[in-house]
Amino acid sequence: QGQLVESGGGLVQAGESLRLSCAASSSQFNFNIMGWYRQAPDKERELVATIPRQGTPTYAASVKGRFTISRNNARNTVALQMNNLKPEDTAIYYCMAEYYTGVQYWGQGTQVTVSS
Repeated sequence: QGQLVESGGGLVQAGESLRLSCAASSSQFNFNIMGWYRQAPDKERELVATIPRQGTPTYAASVKGRFTISRNNARNTVALQMNNLKPEDTAIYYCMAEYYTGVQYWGQGTQVTVSS
C-alpha cells in the first residue's frame, strides 16, 4: 500500500515562502504521477501542481510562476516550493501519488495559512 506523509505547512504572512514535502512510505513504489492538491474552506479540492515520473510539470494558473514542484524518483518524494504566498493560497494541501494503473494515494493533508 502506498502511504504518503506530508510536512512543511504553517502560518506565514503574505509575500513569504513555504516548502512542502511529501514522502512515500517506501522507495519501492513506482509512481507515475505525483503532485499537490489543495482544499480551501467551503471549496472543492483543486489541483495545484503535478509532475510525471519523466516529463514536464503542470501548474494551476493561479500558482504558475510562484510555485515550483520537484520530485526525487529514487526516494519517492515530492516537494512544493511556494513563494510570494497570498491569502488566497490558504488551504489544506494534499500530496497525491498515482500508479500507471490510475490508482491514487493521498496524504493526510497539511495546513497552509497565509495572513494579509
